[in-house]
Amino acid sequence: MTGQLLVSVSGISERTLPDVAAFCARLDARGVPVSLLVAPRLKGGQRLGEDTDTVGWLAARRRGGDAIVLHGFDEAATKRGRGEFATLPAHEANLRLMAADRAMEHLGLRTRLFAAPGWTVSPGTVTALPHRGFRVLAGLSEITDLVRGTAVRSRVLGIGEGFLSEPWWCRTLVLSAERIARRGGVVRVAVAARHLRRPGPQQAMLDVVDLALMHGCTPLVYRWRPYRALTDAA
Repeated sequence: MTGQLLVSVSGISERTLPDVAAFCARLDARGVPVSLLVAPRLKGGQRLGEDTDTVGWLAARRRGGDAIVLHGFDEAATKRGRGEFATLPAHEANLRLMAADRAMEHLGLRTRLFAAPGWTVSPGTVTALPHRGFRVLAGLSEITDLVRGTAVRSRVLGIGEGFLSEPWWCRTLVLSAERIARRGGVVRVAVAARHLRRPGPQQAMLDVVDLALMHGCTPLVYRWRPYRALTDAA
């Protein structure tokens, strides 16, 4: 069985954009697209819409084949050890999702894909997502099709944003990803943008990519496939 490779980057802002762009360029050279995890409000109170260079870069990357994934509403609301959507009841999750969706639509970056900060979502958030039109939930241990009600089991291996970033963890991440790739599984790796300026974490991510490709994994982004009948009709 052929494995799959999904690479995602979070924490993209004016400050981290040069490192993210350089990393994506190295993946472009390998033919690997990236899932870009984006929140409308950034840490420090800045709104993504105030950073036109980053918005333009994100839009261009999506046109080139990358995916935009909604990554919460307000990065500042994510505390250490507890994600923004980790404990919300359905009503409150619905309000945050609605606000985030409107903001992303205004920026021209609207998406039907969602991954919560910290990768953990409350039952209320799971209930609210399809009501707001979201089709895919990328969670910590599985990727859920919210339309069909099906899921693919696969755990995220990450650096930063709730995951460690020490050298020993980077080595463990590479070894774990290689085992999954060798068995034809789904390799999901994620990195917080601020760690890409450090040689160790960036090299670990590139090592994962190279090993996954060596084992025949198909590089993909998070996406939702429409029903075959609808595709044929279109």
